[in-house]
Amino acid sequence: MISPFYQTRKRDVDIHILKTNINNKLRVNTIKLLFNAHPDIIKWSIDLEDIDKVLRIETTKTLSKDDLIEQIKARGFQCEELI
Repeated sequence: MISPFYQTRKRDVDIHILKTNINNKLRVNTIKLLFNAHPDIIKWSIDLEDIDKVLRIETTKTLSKDDLIEQIKARGFQCEELI
C-alpha cells in the first residue's frame, strides 16, 4: 500500500525521459551545474551506457518539458523527448 503522503507528492511531480548527446563525465558535470541549482528539478539521472544517453528528470509541475529541453539545448547539447 502506498502512503497518502507519497500519493499526494507523486501528483505534484512530472517525469521527463529525454534522448541526449551527453556522452561523458565532463558533459555530465556541465549539465550538473544547471540541474543541481534549478529549484524546480527534484531528481535527475543519466545513463551513459545506453545508446540514447537517456536523461531522466523529475520536476515540479511548474517546469514544462519544452522549457527544460530549451535550457539543455542552450548549453550546446542535443536533446529530445524519448517516446
